[in-house]
Amino acid sequence: MYKSFRAICERLLRIPHDPTPPPGDEAATRIFRAAPNSYKYLLFIWSLKTVGTVLTICLPLSVPPIIGAVTLSSKGKPWGWLLLVIPAFVLVLVIILRLFALAILRLDFEKRWYLITDRSLRIREGVVSVSEMTVNFVNVQNLSISQGPIQRILGIADLQVETAGGGSSAREQHAVQNLHVAKFRGIDNAQEVRELIQARFYGILRTLVWAILMT
Repeated sequence: MYKSFRAICERLLRIPHDPTPPPGDEAATRIFRAAPNSYKYLLFIWSLKTVGTVLTICLPLSVPPIIGAVTLSSKGKPWGWLLLVIPAFVLVLVIILRLFALAILRLDFEKRWYLITDRSLRIREGVVSVSEMTVNFVNVQNLSISQGPIQRILGIADLQVETAGGGSSAREQHAVQNLHVAKFRGIDNAQEVRELIQARFYGILRTLVWAILMT
C-alpha cells in the first residue's frame, strides 16, 4: 500500500528524481543518506505528536457526547448512544490524518539526499516543498554537530554547515538562516562527514594558495 502511495505522491507532487551531483570531480563524489535510526527518531516524534493530538482534540470532544449518551441511556432513551458517533467520527478522522502524516514522513525520509564532491556539497530534502541547496566549500565558515538525548541513544546527529554571510547580527542571521545554513539531518557518521568537508576545504585552499604563488 505504501508503494502505491509513494508512486501517487511522486506523480501528483512532481517530486524530482535523484539529484545530480554538484560541479566537481565525479570520481570524488560521495553520497550520504539519513541513517535508518533517523527514521526511528522521526517515528518517536510522530508518536508524541499523535498522542498529543488525541489528548488535546479527541479526548475533550469525546467527553460531552459520552456523558450525554450515558445520561440519556439511564433515563430509558437508548437512542442516546447515537451520540457516540461524534467521538467515533473524530477519532477515525484523526487516525486517518496521522497515518497520512506518517506516510509523508516516511517519504520525506527516503527523499533526503546529501552529495559531496571535491568542490561543493548539495542537499535536497522535502516532498511537499522540495528544497535543494548547493554550497561551495570556499564559502564554508563553520561546521557544528548537534545531538539531542534521543539522538545520542540512537547514534545519530545533525551536522550544520554555516556559509559566508551567516555570521552577522542575530536578527540578520535569523532572516537569512535558510540561505546560509545547510544541514545533514539524522546521519550516523557526522564526524566523518565533517572531516571530509574540512579536508576538501583545505585542499581547495592549498590549491588557491599554490596558484597565487605560481603567478
